[in-house]
Amino acid sequence: MAAALAVAGVSFAGEKVLSTRVWPAQEYTRVTLESARAIKHQFFFVPSPERLVVDLEGVDLDEELKSLPEKVGADDPYIQSVRVGINRPNVVRIVFDLKTEVKPSVFALAPAGEYKNRLVLDIYPAKPPDPLLALLAPPTDPIAEIAKAPPTEATDPAAPVPELPVTKLAPAKAEEAPAPQAAREAPKPAPRKAAKTDRLVIVAVDAGHGGEDSGARGRGGTMEKDVTLAIARRLKARIDKEPNMRAVLVRDGDYYVPLAQRVAKSRRVHADLFVSIHADGWVRPDARGSSVFALSERGATSTAARMLAQRENESDLIGGVNIGVQDPVLARTLLDLSLTATINDSLKLGRAVLSELGDVNALHKGSVEQAGFAVLKAPDVPSILVETAFISNPAEEKRLKDPSYQDKIANAILGGLKRYLAQNPPLARSKVASTP
Repeated sequence: MAAALAVAGVSFAGEKVLSTRVWPAQEYTRVTLESARAIKHQFFFVPSPERLVVDLEGVDLDEELKSLPEKVGADDPYIQSVRVGINRPNVVRIVFDLKTEVKPSVFALAPAGEYKNRLVLDIYPAKPPDPLLALLAPPTDPIAEIAKAPPTEATDPAAPVPELPVTKLAPAKAEEAPAPQAAREAPKPAPRKAAKTDRLVIVAVDAGHGGEDSGARGRGGTMEKDVTLAIARRLKARIDKEPNMRAVLVRDGDYYVPLAQRVAKSRRVHADLFVSIHADGWVRPDARGSSVFALSERGATSTAARMLAQRENESDLIGGVNIGVQDPVLARTLLDLSLTATINDSLKLGRAVLSELGDVNALHKGSVEQAGFAVLKAPDVPSILVETAFISNPAEEKRLKDPSYQDKIANAILGGLKRYLAQNPPLARSKVASTP
């Protein structure tokens, strides 16, 4: 193989690779090769040491392909190094020297959005980390002692759920959650006595888009995926400071997580609530304000909500998903979820968060809207999508980049979560995990 790669200086006319991109993350590393036409390819493993070999047929060894090794950083979790060269006439070989045993997914994507044809290599670890144990493990976490116990196979649907410590959920103080103007106009029902919960509340915080999928873009060049991750991290930090709450980030880096996997991950960590964070974009720059959305079984509550859901659901086309290997259980679940989703609880959660957001930004609409968002289709987890502001509005784009505004948004979302939980505490956690 070394001899074959040594002739890298030789080149044959063929399809040019227009762009190469590498997206490293703990969950997986993605390598993308973009070209005007689809690339014919084959791949195989070579053991001792572990290597992934990809042969590209009819491809020119151009400068873009030669630059691929430089794009792999020393901190990549799975790729040690990359070598590119001519293997035989009309075949370019890429060799990925691996740091550990992996389970790759290699697939082609048709043109979508701003991208042309893409060949995608998703390099997953052969033994993926358990997200539930990762939730319990941080040393600063109050439940770190649980991680010292013998680990359970949380990937097994029948595995027992680790016992969580007993904590009390304090009711939200009225002065901490003043209602926005839109909410003040309607008379409020008499407040109920706040209930208490005797266990830790887990919140799945989902930063929208990521990796290949940048989401909406502001006129100043701000990308939605960067804003959502920044706010998600700030929200997690605030949730983790609450003695009775913990958060897990569905995406904690610049990489793409398919919509169905976002749902699945929140269920694997036994999340009580799911919050997906976004920054809206519209064709007109004067659109402004924050919004909250929940799932709908019977169509969207407005044309704008329907269009937004359609755009968000198309993220898998941009981010890139290998639909040929979708988990059949998950696929069936996604078909049935709209019949069983806890939409009423999601609406309650949405109203609580919207009320808090009204003190930070103008509300685009004074009520929770509904549409068929794929990312909200967890069957047993109250789920909302928060559009923090319009990134397409120059003034709001500037605010979205401001750390102080990001803090205010995170605080408002947390205030809404606490307001909801004070009136709707989660039930006692079952000893046995439900089947996803």
